[in-house]
Amino acid sequence: MQEPVAASTIDGVGSRLRLVRQIYGLTQRELARRAGVTNGAISLIEQNRVSPSISSLKKLLDGIPMSIADFFTLDLTPTQQVFFRAAELPEIAIGPEISLRLVGRKANGRAMQILREVYQPGADTGEAMLRHNGEEGGVVVRGRILLTVGHQEQELGPGDAYYFESQLPHRFRNAGDDICEIISANSPPSF
Repeated sequence: MQEPVAASTIDGVGSRLRLVRQIYGLTQRELARRAGVTNGAISLIEQNRVSPSISSLKKLLDGIPMSIADFFTLDLTPTQQVFFRAAELPEIAIGPEISLRLVGRKANGRAMQILREVYQPGADTGEAMLRHNGEEGGVVVRGRILLTVGHQEQELGPGDAYYFESQLPHRFRNAGDDICEIISANSPPSF
């Protein structure tokens, strides 16, 4: 596995081509096959030993596919945090019985919300049913959860999942003796 190229090292067409090729998951051989050139030619360009003509570069980029304008203007560095350590996930629940850890809290324009939910034995989201816009889904990682959605109720265990429209009244309850952990997502974000 090749190391990722840092943005500061993208100082030539070759370095940019290598990074774009890697981002698109293409080997030099695959790009060469798609573009109808030799992989040796791609290697020389990526090493910045040969500077391709505009027509040669267009031919290579057609194999990705990508326009020349996109090639030169594409920001190849993430503008936001991409990876999150467990300690970086903020706690957004109140009380010790339920832990809700939010992924990507500072992401601009978040269109979805991802949570790591942990319910202690006996934990309950409350007698009043939850309701909000959007849809949500999740997978039980460990333990068991009793999920009520509208008039339906089901106990779910490890590997079981759910997906429903969040406008329907819903409630989560750990009626078991073990901790329950769920990885969930909802869109749009409600927290």
